[in-house]
Amino acid sequence: MKKHYINPPALPDWSNMFTQIVVTEKNGLRLIHISGQVGVDADKIIAGKDNLQAQTHQALINLKIALASAGAQVSDVVKLVVYVVHYQYAQAAIIREELRMFFPENRLPALSLIGVAALADLDFLIEIDAEAISEIITP
Repeated sequence: MKKHYINPPALPDWSNMFTQIVVTEKNGLRLIHISGQVGVDADKIIAGKDNLQAQTHQALINLKIALASAGAQVSDVVKLVVYVVHYQYAQAAIIREELRMFFPENRLPALSLIGVAALADLDFLIEIDAEAISEIITP
């Protein structure tokens, strides 16, 4: 099985702690494992302190960058795990709205939504990790 470790420059550099994307290849398939994306840009500037919608939007932008860096697209996503700090049911509408824009073809992946006490930085409100699958394309 081949493994590729990817830390795209368009995403925040956390390489001293983890790899942003690990792609495994086996039996003609590419399994794409994307580390949790948070609401910061490549310079680690937070998108809207105390603003769940802004941070969710940025985390999904980062997810799209990660997918493209691995040669995948949004339609290849099969599973999301979403961690929300101090989750309350009313926040589901905010997250759902952003996910509907991210997955416009109404093919939503499997999803786990988990409330947590805190994330790696106290200003992070949401973290989204993903798994995607695609076929290996040979030229």
